[in-house]
Amino acid sequence: MPRILHVSDLHFGRPAVPLQIDAIEALIATERFDVVAVSGDVSQRARSGEFQRAQSFLRDARKVSETIVVPGNHDVAWWKAPLGLGDRAQLYADYRAYVHPELEPVLDVPGARLVGLNTSHGITRRTLTWNMRDLSVIGDVTRAQLERLGQRLDAAPAGAAKVVVMHHNPVRGELSQRHGLKHTKKVLGAFAEMGVDLVLCGHDHQEAIHYVEHTRKGTVISTAGTVSSRSRGGRPSSVNLIDVADDELHITTWIWEPEARHFAPGPVQVFRR
Repeated sequence: MPRILHVSDLHFGRPAVPLQIDAIEALIATERFDVVAVSGDVSQRARSGEFQRAQSFLRDARKVSETIVVPGNHDVAWWKAPLGLGDRAQLYADYRAYVHPELEPVLDVPGARLVGLNTSHGITRRTLTWNMRDLSVIGDVTRAQLERLGQRLDAAPAGAAKVVVMHHNPVRGELSQRHGLKHTKKVLGAFAEMGVDLVLCGHDHQEAIHYVEHTRKGTVISTAGTVSSRSRGGRPSSVNLIDVADDELHITTWIWEPEARHFAPGPVQVFRR
């Protein structure tokens, strides 16, 4: 069954920490995970040079693992088409050119289907807020997106774990005390109806594992911390490792240890599928 390395918020550009990036690349090369999943914010300012560095990171990862990546709010050139004014294709032009042509990719590996869900749309009428700092930050999902996601998950092979890869956290962060995503109850309810086993997200810059109980079945939310200098509340950088078994999910958070200059595993959390 698959081993998934969940990485988020690399922020290539000024916040990136080369020593930590090197350590992640060495970990990927050594461990040879089945999947490297990157849940957004590969750039800091959606600049082409930052995307080119992300492109290099993903290209090296693909030498030993399958990869899946979705955009985060920092990857959207929101100023090119705010509120739908202008050519919305320009919002993601450089991301598509350098990182991935699809905003919601699908990846099948033995034992799991991973489906991307784009929550990063720039400034839209649906995400308008009086808080100016949040104008291009808030995540959102449309009804059409959820319908498409459901269709793609329905097509998963029998017995495969259903995994959603998205950027914004649907569960309130411990330190931030904020959801990254609007309409979280609607989205989590839809995930329950679809039988989603696991959500891979980021955005909050603090690692967390949550189990959201539903009447039908629960959903595990893996929020990866950042691998950059932008960690929240002095928390160290981190990544999550998920081992998918037939009826369980085993999740380990690997924490950056600056003196040893590597990521070290913490305790394993086990959840029923």
